[in-house]
Amino acid sequence: MPVAPPRLCSCGSIVPSRERCACQIASDRARKARHDRRRPSARERGYNHKWRKARAAYLLAHPHCVRCGNPAAVVDHVTPHKGDDRLFWDRTNWQALCTSCHSKHKQREERRPVQP
Repeated sequence: MPVAPPRLCSCGSIVPSRERCACQIASDRARKARHDRRRPSARERGYNHKWRKARAAYLLAHPHCVRCGNPAAVVDHVTPHKGDDRLFWDRTNWQALCTSCHSKHKQREERRPVQP
């Protein structure tokens, strides 16, 4: 199987194929740190003791992931609430997901641009 040749990064470094330059990794870390500084804490976003109790009760009633059937560990909001308290507490907007499905599929769907 042929291997792609190294490439030249915008900083001037030669980077082996399928690898990222140190400057790109540092840039990503800085971008993520800026985002984390601006983002409210989980408690400020509504994930407090009241949520933990409601989540535990929901998982007892819905113990399996709606996508794959594995044991559920996450109560996900079908439609992202984005701070809307009514949508946050609307149980018809909740679904039980396993950690894998929430981390892979659901997050990918939320990053996808909305089609007009």
